[in-house]
Amino acid sequence: MPGTTAAALGLRIETARKAAGLSRRQVWESSGVSVSMIRKVEDGERRPSDSVLDALARTIGTAPEDLTEGPRRTDSRVHQAIPELQRVIAAYDLPDDGPVRPVSAIAGDVDRTVDDRVQSQYVSLAQQIPPLLAELFRAVDQARGVERERAARLLALAVRSADAVAYKYGYRDLSARLVELMRWAAGLTNDPALEAAAAYVRMETFFSAGQLDPGLRSLRAAADQMPAPTTEPLAAAAAALHMRAAVVAGRMRRPDAAREHLRDAEVLSRRVREGLYDGTAVGPDSLEIHRLSVAVEVGEQEDLRAAVETAARWAPPRDLPAERRSHYYIDLGRAQMTLGQPQHAKESLLVARQIAPQHVREHGQVRAELATMVRLSRGRDEQLLQFARWAKAV
Repeated sequence: MPGTTAAALGLRIETARKAAGLSRRQVWESSGVSVSMIRKVEDGERRPSDSVLDALARTIGTAPEDLTEGPRRTDSRVHQAIPELQRVIAAYDLPDDGPVRPVSAIAGDVDRTVDDRVQSQYVSLAQQIPPLLAELFRAVDQARGVERERAARLLALAVRSADAVAYKYGYRDLSARLVELMRWAAGLTNDPALEAAAAYVRMETFFSAGQLDPGLRSLRAAADQMPAPTTEPLAAAAAALHMRAAVVAGRMRRPDAAREHLRDAEVLSRRVREGLYDGTAVGPDSLEIHRLSVAVEVGEQEDLRAAVETAARWAPPRDLPAERRSHYYIDLGRAQMTLGQPQHAKESLLVARQIAPQHVREHGQVRAELATMVRLSRGRDEQLLQFARWAKAV
């Protein structure tokens, strides 16, 4: 069981036991593992031997590796598309021969990938993105001057869409490569707003590595390097950087820094109509959603209560991208869980699922919250158990 802490393993065992509807005494009666040992294992005080783990898994009705490794990947068609995506980007600078349509013709396909990404249609996106990237690599290689800049812009946006699939489905190394490809393509465009979007996306690599401090510095550096926000796209790009910096600072438990970035984002958002800017939703409504995210990350009770009270009066408009709206309800569920409102949290996650099921099913925080709800539930909540199994939380 290398790499699995006793605490993490204990939580998985307790979650699986509760999902099976078994008490510790019932597990003891069937497995022979004492109630005292089960308690110590579930509380993370003792790491079970292989024989004890096998006995517990057999009684609970699962496999030992499911307990040691945690939830497995969903059986999505996305995973079937990943090898082709990896093959295509491996030779991005040495594209193969093939047809290249005019840039104006390719643009419509890129717009569809962006729409699939923000609407959380990952299966469709994963299937259509590899051939589109291959064509865009050829277009950038063959074009010159302004036409090359246009092709590079489309490539940056398409690569960002591909990265959404890789990142959300757990392919972290592939995601990091795609982020660097986006930065490379954005650098060919002579467009500071698109380069800022690439810096925004780059934060994913810092999230994956648990390197929040350098990630926050990179966002601040990108914001400092931007020209004055004299146009709506520039103002939107700067606002997006500050919104993401606010969330990162909140996760680092730096509330003053988080609030400062939110204030900067608010000033900029006043000058921006709600919409997509280089693939990022920016505007007053997106800012409101980020306020909730920051409150959840900071974790202060007063802010969480205020955020939940605000949610009773305000909901994300239906014309916002599905991924953005579903994330709001995921964060609302997290806030409600922290405030000791698991039933309300479940309802919020169910709303998120209704809005963007593919997004919710692959969201690690959703799995964690559902597993906690299963452990805390008194009695058998079939709706919760079905939801948790669907999300691979148990």
